[in-house]
Parts: sequence; structure tokens; C-alpha cells
Amino acid sequence: MSNPNPIRIYPVGMTLGLLLALNFALCVVFGLLFPGATMYQAWLPLLPGVTWISWTSALLGLAESFAYGWYIAVIFVPTFNFFSRRTQA
Repeated sequence: MSNPNPIRIYPVGMTLGLLLALNFALCVVFGLLFPGATMYQAWLPLLPGVTWISWTSALLGLAESFAYGWYIAVIFVPTFNFFSRRTQA
């Protein structure tokens, strides 16, 4: 018996990608508004090539954050659909 409503990878990937890119952008804005609160040091090791702060680095950080969202979706969606299908059987 197959899962009648499996979740699709495209909506999940776009949602997670945009969510992580938006969070990155908000962290950058927060870091620029409040330079004493060094939030960027927490995510710099997770984003290779990103430094604090230049336009190219900010764009690279947005792209990498978006890619991380898709990476999570590529792993999560098939795994969720697999276990969802198994629990219905």
C-alpha cells in the first residue's frame, strides 16, 4: 500500500531554502545594526568562504543558506515518505 499523499520535494526545498536565506539576511542586518552582538561568529564556520561583511560574502552566504535548505529537503522528504508509507502498511 503506497502513501496516498506523499510530501513533494520542491515545496519543501523552496520553503526551507527561503527560510534559511531569510534567517541569514536577518542575522546580517542584526549584526550591522548591533555590532556588539556578534551573532555572525556562530554561523561563519558553517558557511565556507563567507567573511564578515562584504556584498560578495553576503550573496555567497545567501546562496549557501538556500543550498542548505535544499540539502535538508533532499534528505528529509524521501525519508519521511518512506517511514510514512511503512507505518500505513
